Amino acid sequence: MTRVHDIYPNDKVSLREVGLRDGLQLVKTFPSTAAKQRWVRDEYAAGVRHFEVGSFLPAKTFPQFVDVRDVIATIAALPGAHGVALALNERGVNEALASGVAEIASVVSATEEHSQANANRSRESAIENIKRLCELRDASAHRPLVNAAISMGLGCSIVGAVDPKEVLRLTEKLYEVGVDMVAIADTVGYAGPKQVGELTRGAVKIAGSKPVCVHLHDTRGMGIANASAALDEGARVLDGSLGGLGGCPFAPGATGNVVFEDLVFLCESKGFPTGIDLDRLVEVRAILKAEMPNEQLYGGLARAGLPRGATAKAA
Repeated sequence: MTRVHDIYPNDKVSLREVGLRDGLQLVKTFPSTAAKQRWVRDEYAAGVRHFEVGSFLPAKTFPQFVDVRDVIATIAALPGAHGVALALNERGVNEALASGVAEIASVVSATEEHSQANANRSRESAIENIKRLCELRDASAHRPLVNAAISMGLGCSIVGAVDPKEVLRLTEKLYEVGVDMVAIADTVGYAGPKQVGELTRGAVKIAGSKPVCVHLHDTRGMGIANASAALDEGARVLDGSLGGLGGCPFAPGATGNVVFEDLVFLCESKGFPTGIDLDRLVEVRAILKAEMPNEQLYGGLARAGLPRGATAKAA
């Protein structure tokens, strides 16, 4: 078993809570460092083990991530917890490597138009950037995992429909240059279950024994249905954010991620044990309400509670 399979086993579902990174990209106010650390520790106590914690981006532009190293250190101190941070260029990658973060994420756009608008570079240049990231990983002391997300993978806010064959070509190329995992991202929530299922099936076939992540947004209310389709077609890593926080500053029309609590409930209902106590997880929302009182939180489970007779503690 490789290190990636230690972190993301093929025989179980791994849920990544991305609220601390993707969830905070568009907020007007954001939690203090102490509140973020409490957020992590309380979710960990509820059974969460995978956290996307922030970005190595310019602090002037993204002040909400200036304390990313503190959050990384908090996760590193929790046995079995796994932290992920985003880096989009070599400067950010070197900072991420120096931080000791366990996994570095980067991004390639599914369309040339979005790649130019988002990063002012071609998709092939973005892949070369990720190849360089993998080389820096291999030369580093602690060799973090590397994942690459294909943004706009199920629909692009600039050009509309995206050819799934092109997404699968990018998926194959990313595994070839050395990433440990590819994440297929419905960045602006365009897709439905049929499209998600078909693309997931193709990506899982290309990945072989390596994991595939599916990253969903609930822009049009299809997030949970799409997550169910991804599970049915072999995805075993799914992203969600507490309270449905999130969005993309470079993607017009993007709204929050699929609600993490509802994602846990979905997995449990489909027979995929998560190890997460839902009642304790919902309680963590109190931190968000206190620190960001003007941010709307979403979630059916938080609103209605568990069904009568259901157990909050996962098997």
